[in-house]
Amino acid sequence: MSSGRSNEGGDKPPGNLALHMVVMLATDLVGPIALYYGLRAAGIGNVVALTVGTVPPLLGAVVKFIKQRKVDALGVFVAVVFVLSIAASLVTDSPRFLLLKDGWLTGAAGGAFLASLWGRRPLAFDFSRPLLERRFSSGEETWDDLWDRKPGFRRIWQVTTVFWGVGLILDAGLRVVIAYALPVDLVPLWNGIQYGVFTLLMLVITNIYQARAGLWDILQHDANTGEPAPSAR
Repeated sequence: MSSGRSNEGGDKPPGNLALHMVVMLATDLVGPIALYYGLRAAGIGNVVALTVGTVPPLLGAVVKFIKQRKVDALGVFVAVVFVLSIAASLVTDSPRFLLLKDGWLTGAAGGAFLASLWGRRPLAFDFSRPLLERRFSSGEETWDDLWDRKPGFRRIWQVTTVFWGVGLILDAGLRVVIAYALPVDLVPLWNGIQYGVFTLLMLVITNIYQARAGLWDILQHDANTGEPAPSAR
């Protein structure tokens, strides 16, 4: 294979990727929770506190739009859900609509994973590629090459995408129930904990599956020899 072929998934250095993950966690998870409980401790009502807590993710979406100079369909959806949730909560003076946004967004993410199965590459492949391709690479063959010539490699990422899509939809359903079942002041903290538990559980499940399906054998063989690996089981 030609070594001059473009590497779509490996053009982001690991350091930049790690920094991006930290910033995303700060703006989308830690920031809103800290703002909410800080405002509540200062005596601010829960509707206003939840509304202010949506500011960091919205700012993050705006910054992304300014940098990329293009409309992101997912970003537009997130912004619309945030605005509608804020409007509904202010009109009804109920914080429950704002608490529901996590369920809507998580469910939409699950739907996007499943819909990507009919696209060029499934989302699990695209998200994992920047993390793994540089670590397991012979320098001669890209993940595009593996995708094109190895049905087993394609199947692994398709199944992994199904795992994440179904898992996110189930997680979204639980968030909707929690938004109405728990006291308002407990829901933001519970949502944050649930993100951590869900992510850890899904990583364990997918890594066990990928190991048994032969993904690591494929990647290690390619990295060590640069030759075609045996077909995945």
